[in-house]
Amino acid sequence: MKWEKLKPPEPDDSMCCCECDCHQYGCSCHCEDLDEACNRWLKGPSGGQRPSVLNAVIDRLEFSMVPVLVLLPLLLRLAALHVLLGVVVLSALPCLLLWYYYATHRRKRRTLFFLTLSLYSLAYMYYLFLTEILPRGDVGPQQVLVVTAGVVITVVSLVRTKRGPGFVVAGAILAVPDKRSVEVNRGGPPEVRSTGEETQTPVVKGQGSRCAVCKVVRPPRAGHCRICGSCVQRLDHHCIWINSCVGKSNHRCFLFTLSVFLLTSVYGITMVLHSLCPHQHLLTALLYCPGVYNQYSTALSFTCAWYSSMVTLGLLHLLFFQVLNISFNVTEREAQVALRYKTGRRHLFGLVVDTGEYYRGFFHNWLEFLTMTDRTASGLAPIRQANLV
Repeated sequence: MKWEKLKPPEPDDSMCCCECDCHQYGCSCHCEDLDEACNRWLKGPSGGQRPSVLNAVIDRLEFSMVPVLVLLPLLLRLAALHVLLGVVVLSALPCLLLWYYYATHRRKRRTLFFLTLSLYSLAYMYYLFLTEILPRGDVGPQQVLVVTAGVVITVVSLVRTKRGPGFVVAGAILAVPDKRSVEVNRGGPPEVRSTGEETQTPVVKGQGSRCAVCKVVRPPRAGHCRICGSCVQRLDHHCIWINSCVGKSNHRCFLFTLSVFLLTSVYGITMVLHSLCPHQHLLTALLYCPGVYNQYSTALSFTCAWYSSMVTLGLLHLLFFQVLNISFNVTEREAQVALRYKTGRRHLFGLVVDTGEYYRGFFHNWLEFLTMTDRTASGLAPIRQANLV
């Protein structure tokens, strides 16, 4: 019907201007087809004398992903030449990487840029740990085994996280109850959204809603991800570091991967600093470590420790807010929608947004997250909580 095509999207369903023919700039939209055509032009023609395996690899390779594998070690080795170069490079590295990303992928729906950067950083730090720190003799076999186990568990858990966030499948979702069944079960008429010309399928709170883009009935707390192009059950956010959504099926693996990586990173940084600065306190070794730039190998290890610390602080910030949201039983998407429409309340000095719809106490919130079951079906009503500052 015509009204469905012109209907504005839901808050989480951002649409491209070319998906709605009433948009005044619909003819000049930067679509994914144009990005793919430019990418193919940069990589050259896929035909010719190349083997089929090579063609398959090149077709799936992002052109802008290759310089990352050269840029990161080059910048880190440049920063190890002098302390002033280290300050300049490490200060400019986040800005340079973000600029490079936006210059090459700002119109792409999905990208392997950050996933490649994270995996390559992990592998390169582990390589330098084995080649620069281990020969110094300050690290024992048990400590090497712990770091190796942490790296392996992180990669394995990341693979499990990448299996899928739990996409909403049209055939597996129960249809929205019709008017007669709703009146019998709820004791009243259903809530109907009016558009002026036609009426949409009745949407009952707690029973699901119809996605404006996918045209499927999705369960409560599900959302549409524009980057993945699908609806995800209990959508939290789209994580660029894993190039996938975080939803009902992989949220626990995502949190476990993040925790193991942080523990491994902190432990590895501790081993490096104890080896390079044995007489310095751990908290001050990053700021002051005399003689570390006397040798290039120690300077490179110290620079990589700083780089790892920057990555660790960024991911620790992510883990902190993930734990807060889980404790209040709210997803990142729900918090953003609540802030947009001013329907949520801030707690803990504004660090967390509570929608007041799914909070059932700290223990039950974590139990629902660990089991991924809807506690509402068990008869647990939301708990009204007091203001927590």
